[in-house]
Amino acid sequence: MIRLEEETGEDWWEVEALYDLCFAPGREALSSYRLREGVEKVSALCLVARDDGGVLAAVIRYWPVRVAGREVLLLGPIAVHPTRQGEGLAALLMMESLVLATGLGWQRVLLVGDEPFYGRFGFHRLDAVVMPPPTNPARVLGMALQPRAWDGVVGPVEKAD
Repeated sequence: MIRLEEETGEDWWEVEALYDLCFAPGREALSSYRLREGVEKVSALCLVARDDGGVLAAVIRYWPVRVAGREVLLLGPIAVHPTRQGEGLAALLMMESLVLATGLGWQRVLLVGDEPFYGRFGFHRLDAVVMPPPTNPARVLGMALQPRAWDGVVGPVEKAD
């Protein structure tokens, strides 16, 4: 059995260790990390998945950013422990957190990732939204949580205030 909980400060070292395990060294040099520096994550959407023994199996985080002056959620990173991959934990975290985001009034979500994977959740390529370099433009994906929420939202992604 897996239980989802809001990430707390006490989870920080375990979450960071999982990210280190799942991602290449230097992950913090990626352009998406520059958008997160000095900005508080959206805590209500940052979830951890733990098994019955309390072992961290997966995690998802969200950060506020802006595009064309509008608030946008930046999804990521999401990570699943290598021993738990293939169990649907990433999908569970994503679907649950997107429901929460909608309930909290967020209108749009952005991420950098593989369209074949994220497309099954409703994400699509955002050709008019530009992440800081060296992001591959084909990996800039978005999802509208409200109808037409991405209409007219174009330009560079910027740090939230």
